[in-house]
Amino acid sequence: MERIATYRGRNVTDDDVAVINGMIAAHPDGSRRFISQQVCRAWNWRQPNGRLKDMVCRSLLLLLQSQGWIQLPPAKCKLSNPLANRKGPAPIAIDQRPISCCLNDVVPIRMEQVRRTPKEKLCNSLISQHHYLGYTQPVGEHLKYMAFSQGRPIACLVWSSAPWHIGVRDRFIGWSATARKKNLHLIACQNRFLILPWVQVPHIASYLLALNRGCLSTDWERIYAHPVHLLETFVETGRFKGTCYKADNWVCIGQTTGRGKPGMSTKTVLPRKAVYLYPLRKDFRQRLCQEAAQC
Repeated sequence: MERIATYRGRNVTDDDVAVINGMIAAHPDGSRRFISQQVCRAWNWRQPNGRLKDMVCRSLLLLLQSQGWIQLPPAKCKLSNPLANRKGPAPIAIDQRPISCCLNDVVPIRMEQVRRTPKEKLCNSLISQHHYLGYTQPVGEHLKYMAFSQGRPIACLVWSSAPWHIGVRDRFIGWSATARKKNLHLIACQNRFLILPWVQVPHIASYLLALNRGCLSTDWERIYAHPVHLLETFVETGRFKGTCYKADNWVCIGQTTGRGKPGMSTKTVLPRKAVYLYPLRKDFRQRLCQEAAQC
């Protein structure tokens, strides 16, 4: 078998192409979605929650077509690209009276998972208005949280799928390329942490981190059918010192290269960021380094 392409960690051979062409020939009236779903079933190409990797497979099929390996049936309809046409979150006004006190005056704090709930729009809006990076829609598996004190929102935290390759992280874990491919979904990456600017409460950031990580893996398993064993985040050292992560016992293991996604550049094109990790289990390395899919 000759390998002709690698896509999202999957090697595609000339035998695979023959199977795909056979499916297309057997279903001349089938839609591209139908073909991609058939390919996913034939390969047992599924997400960790059991769903078919339909969109990933369709992207692969388009790649193979562009290279002349297959000829897909004509598109039955042309849908607008929701990502290209997506508008930013609409501003939502909330009570902005200052909260300036000690931590004991704002507890108990309720941490609420708001993705796919009516409060998700509020979370997106607050991040868009008040986080220095603004709001971008997370890709892949992700959860969103809001923290409330006495009924008022005080913070937003967003977690998503981990980046494919972070050199210092991968060396810290010590996993092989095969193990990383199988187990990357067991890492959650915090890509937004916003304490609303009118909340001035000493030590609240580390308190919120501890409160959130206490429920994150359980919520992830409830929604995505698998837990997470390791948390990661990236701190732009030109802006922040990572004090709250240190206070919550996260470990700084080094810095990113600043080169962005693999293949994007061989030079530093992005701000270098400190990489912080927090294991949720003592045996996280053993679980992440297994070369069969683990939970």
